[in-house]
Amino acid sequence: MMAAFVIKLLVVAFAFHTSTGSPPGPVVTCSTAASGGECTVTNAYATFPDRSVCSGLEVAYPASEQELLALVARATLKRQKMKVATRYSHSIPKLVCPGGTSGLIISTNNLNHTIGVDSSAMTITVESGATLKDIIGEAARAGLALPYAPYWLGLTIGGLLGTGAHGSSLWGNGSAVHDYVVGMRMVTPASAENGYAAVRSLMAGDPEMDAAKVSLGVLGVISQVTLKLEPMFKRSVTMVVRDDSDLDGTAVAFGGQHEFGDITWYPGQKKAVYRVDDRTSVHASGDGRMDFIPFRSTPTIAVGLTRIAEEALEVTQNSDGKCVSSKLLTSTLLAGAYGLTNDGLLFTGYPVVGFHNRLQASGSCLDSPNDGLLSACAWDPRIHGEFFHQTTFSIGVSKVGEFISDVKKLRDLAPESLCGVELYNGILMRYVKASSAYLGKQEDGIDFDITYYRAKDPLTPRLHEDVLEEIEQMALFKYGALPHWGKNRNIAFDGVMKKYANAKEFLKVKDAYDPLGLFSSEWTYQVLGIQGNVTIVREGCALEGLCICSEDVHCAPNKGYFCRPGKVYTDARVCRKLS
Repeated sequence: MMAAFVIKLLVVAFAFHTSTGSPPGPVVTCSTAASGGECTVTNAYATFPDRSVCSGLEVAYPASEQELLALVARATLKRQKMKVATRYSHSIPKLVCPGGTSGLIISTNNLNHTIGVDSSAMTITVESGATLKDIIGEAARAGLALPYAPYWLGLTIGGLLGTGAHGSSLWGNGSAVHDYVVGMRMVTPASAENGYAAVRSLMAGDPEMDAAKVSLGVLGVISQVTLKLEPMFKRSVTMVVRDDSDLDGTAVAFGGQHEFGDITWYPGQKKAVYRVDDRTSVHASGDGRMDFIPFRSTPTIAVGLTRIAEEALEVTQNSDGKCVSSKLLTSTLLAGAYGLTNDGLLFTGYPVVGFHNRLQASGSCLDSPNDGLLSACAWDPRIHGEFFHQTTFSIGVSKVGEFISDVKKLRDLAPESLCGVELYNGILMRYVKASSAYLGKQEDGIDFDITYYRAKDPLTPRLHEDVLEEIEQMALFKYGALPHWGKNRNIAFDGVMKKYANAKEFLKVKDAYDPLGLFSSEWTYQVLGIQGNVTIVREGCALEGLCICSEDVHCAPNKGYFCRPGKVYTDARVCRKLS
């Protein structure tokens, strides 16, 4: 019960902490204060799926397109590898790593200005380092709105487009921000006759735009983006709790009924929270806000105690403890309306009505003055806080019901096996629409976002390791799911290019923009199916999603975990604890 108390302590700390918190630290560090010397680059969690360290020779901070052009030209002349690092770099895979150790890391920290808002055309043009918060705020000041967006304010537009990030909607052009891009400027390598670098200007309708708007960072450096906006409007939000008995039959239909709807599924508790979220008149009464509780700055001591409690539950194999803790956490989140308020201060009841820009995304742990790490984002690697895997994939609407049914069958074989994902707020189900982007979604579908415990020791298995492995493989292979480019463990990207109808068209644009592969790395070559394989086979590799086990040594036989077939999806090969 102590673990359950500590979990509840964390949620209360999230919900009521009002002091400032330390913003995230830099993802690029160098051995000298200047931009020379050895540099390392990581992500916001300071850990890649294979736990490797990515290095570069130098980092540069261009503040204009001209400076960016000069940097790319210099590196192209030297045939130096390059990669772009955003301000926060939330991508879990190794997209930010330059090839080798002598590469150039180009940070967009200072390339973060708004070029302008065209009210008559209803567009906004920003530099690639502008964050989602910047874009939403500038648009709102002009009485305009970005219609759909991810829920996390800290993404930059360049990073967001590079990974195909999205919100939740099957309406309009869908929830992916890249499908609202109407203009883009990108700096790419060029021949000696053209000064070793060129600025490519793309407009809506250009075939190459369909490669550039989900690029994985392998085409060049985005310098500017123009997005199509809409007149500002309000939304009305109500959270509805239901049991999950009919989730497999209602999930798809719900997306057609509510423009901004999503579903948070708590499979261990056999319930789901439906977000009934629709557009309403700009004149409707209400000043609702969203400050999502897990995205708030949290006292470091509470985060640390929660991690210690979760580690204790893992060590003692205490499934019941996880289930008790998950119920406390989810009930507290529900009572706090997940961070919704009716007036920016208090939640007084549903519906919560407010302007779109104040409800569509949040991330208040990002921007506060430094308090010396007394509080921080819960996943900040400088504290002993959250440490997790993410498995995120999209399944076509025609297959969603059957997939949910299979997950239920697996859950029912061991009802406590999925309580662990509820400690990370369950399975978030968002709606995504087919896109013209070559590496975008191939059909309308639902995105399943699953976050779960990761051990500090890569050779330490998780409680109910086999269940989430089976769900992961079931989605990817039985149901042909597409992985989210900015999340996931390595196995999600194994052979992934075969799932994209226009993969060859994308590679043609890549070869035209960067024939020397200066913006490519070993990892991107593997993911794109050009050279090598993204899976890594070694002792314990299946525990971290680096491989699918084929031998017991890929699991942890010394700790009782052996490679066995799946229970529902029998083609799966998972690490199961045997008595």
